[in-house]
Amino acid sequence: MSITCLPDLADKAQCPLLVIKVGSALLVGSEGVRREWLAGLVDEIAEARARGQQVIVVSSGAIALGAATLGLDKGGRGSLADAQAAAAVGQIALSGLWTELLGSHGLTAAQMLLTLEDLEDRRRYLNVTATLTRLLDAGAVPVINENDSVATNEIRFGDNDRLAARVAQAAMASAVLLLSDIDGLYDRHPKEPGARMIPVVEGVTSEIKAMASPESNSGMGSGGMVSKLQAAEIAELAGICLAIGNGQHDRPVARIMGQGVGTLFLPRRKAGARGTSKRAWLGGRLRLKGRLMVDAGAAAALRRGSSLLAKGITAVEGVFERGDPVAIVDGDGRVLAHGLSEYDAAECAAITGLHSSEQAEVLGYAPRSSVVHRDQLVLK
Repeated sequence: MSITCLPDLADKAQCPLLVIKVGSALLVGSEGVRREWLAGLVDEIAEARARGQQVIVVSSGAIALGAATLGLDKGGRGSLADAQAAAAVGQIALSGLWTELLGSHGLTAAQMLLTLEDLEDRRRYLNVTATLTRLLDAGAVPVINENDSVATNEIRFGDNDRLAARVAQAAMASAVLLLSDIDGLYDRHPKEPGARMIPVVEGVTSEIKAMASPESNSGMGSGGMVSKLQAAEIAELAGICLAIGNGQHDRPVARIMGQGVGTLFLPRRKAGARGTSKRAWLGGRLRLKGRLMVDAGAAAALRRGSSLLAKGITAVEGVFERGDPVAIVDGDGRVLAHGLSEYDAAECAAITGLHSSEQAEVLGYAPRSSVVHRDQLVLK
């Protein structure tokens, strides 16, 4: 069985584990916490649990809550220091709120604060997977947020859309539901005559991306929809469905799933395929250590499923060690793949463009079979 439409997200057989992302604007309004709305959402989470589904919540709101408590202007985002201080205060209030409301239904909330590095480093990623699995097995509802009190501008997710997709990968979830301020993805600005919401998307293509770009005049390119499409790309690498729906209504989950109002992104790769877990982690990485530029011949070979050989590399950028993740790009700078390099940056630069028969003299040892092996590579 597989998910084909939004109502399937409420079916425990087709969606045994659902990740729900709640944004700051939905949780915190001008008067403070939107408690009545949140209580309705928690009711829906309890209903999902009662019908046999497991749920993970990715919740924003810590900075907004902390800023109000500390009296910081600009919602606590006037500076990095303000945001970190606000998050430290607000996270206590946020976790307490979820604990109280879930507890009213007899559910146990479990807080997890994650940084980008927790999900980019393979060992730490597997630790996150183990913790989530144990919490779910114990009957808890994990409530996850980015650890904004220690995250920096350079090393952070910056939005919980992509965090939710990465958490779904780590937890091996069935689907992700992003509660937004819009019903779904439109083919143009929703206010334009003839604007049409797209109910189902099968793979995030360049045409789909264009709908959320500044050049499309959609009005969605500078923020929310771009990050949501990036989240959909991350999810599809793991064979996970992702849905976008309007969270501004009371009991939003029932409206999205029951009435089918939203956009459902179907992955092009099925979950459980050979190497899916590691390839999903690798393909969904947001930070890479370097780039390997390749010629047209190498690009074509990669698309046919071949490994990357030194002969096809034209240039090397970045500082990386053996085993580090790198991007493989074509002559126009388009990312073709992510992969784990078999050499460090200096070695890659030394053997660039050389046949394997020429590499031993340069390296001082017999060359490896490839620079990036096909088993350590995922196409974009």
